[in-house]
Amino acid sequence: MKIVVLAGGLSTERAVSLVTGCGVCRALRERGHRAILVDLFLGVEAPPADLEALFDAPDGLCPDAAIETRAPDLAAVRRSRRDQSPSRIGPGVLELCRLADLVFIGLHGEDGEDGRVQAMLDLLGVPYTGSGYLSSALAMDKAEAKRMMESCGIPTPAWRLLEYGEAETGDLARTLPMPCVIKATTGGSSLGVFLPEDRAALQEALAAVRRFSGRVMWEERISGRELTVSVLGDRALPPIEILPAEKDFDYAAKYQAGGARELCPAPVTEDEAHLVQELALRVHRCLGLEVYSRADFILDGEGRAWCLEVNSLPGMTPGSLIPKAAKAVGIDYSALCEEIVERSHHLKRRG
Repeated sequence: MKIVVLAGGLSTERAVSLVTGCGVCRALRERGHRAILVDLFLGVEAPPADLEALFDAPDGLCPDAAIETRAPDLAAVRRSRRDQSPSRIGPGVLELCRLADLVFIGLHGEDGEDGRVQAMLDLLGVPYTGSGYLSSALAMDKAEAKRMMESCGIPTPAWRLLEYGEAETGDLARTLPMPCVIKATTGGSSLGVFLPEDRAALQEALAAVRRFSGRVMWEERISGRELTVSVLGDRALPPIEILPAEKDFDYAAKYQAGGARELCPAPVTEDEAHLVQELALRVHRCLGLEVYSRADFILDGEGRAWCLEVNSLPGMTPGSLIPKAAKAVGIDYSALCEEIVERSHHLKRRG
């Protein structure tokens, strides 16, 4: 099968996406597919006259990709594109997608998880992996996802959207309930998420979060164990417990060696495992997600599970959580990629 692995793009999660894309592309090539990695934003410069020849390029056009401790400099990425077009879609991307039998969406953050790329591929009539445009958009927007969870009776911490200007951060910091989480309504990889310990830190968080999104959410902070559950097809995989080496599970902790310990399967009781697995399946179905997803929970001291958010395109880097959960039930990395491809290829999209 000819597969374009779409990665990179112009989001704060660009580096994570490129590592995901390289891993997926190489795994699919090992499985016999003619897979290539295409950067959504940079595209393919100086393409050959016969674009289809790229599907046989050495190493599938995979770049050297790594995740640093800081998010990428997107202004520098913009400057690096030769054509300097304002388009967020690079040269040759649409043409290569049209030639593919399937697009494996390895994007994270804006343009990947928010449904826009899915809608574009629907209009092109190109099959792609994962969820459709509407459910992707709902899952990406944390506020809309919370509304859907509440309507389906899925426990989630109290929350509210905040509307404020820079001059109002001081008043808000004095009045918002504590302890809390301040987060951008869009984004991932723990970017734009702040866990202030006091009101001075809360004021700093209210100012800093606006760099990530114009919409900001206050959320009740619930103490407990951090669990995550992946859904693959119609089944929930074993829960994983996340134990950050430092206090907070931030961008660096997620992707740098030694940043966190992940216990898989999580050392929880059978009833607790069943509880979070059932909730993960309910969230997946409530939002209309397809093929795979990952939901994050807090298990409090009374054994109640609270859903924080759901990811429609879980990371597939070597340090990501869904490959670890799949391995716990005997599904290795390449088999996981293959299952995602097979399940996605048979989905009925817009006709």
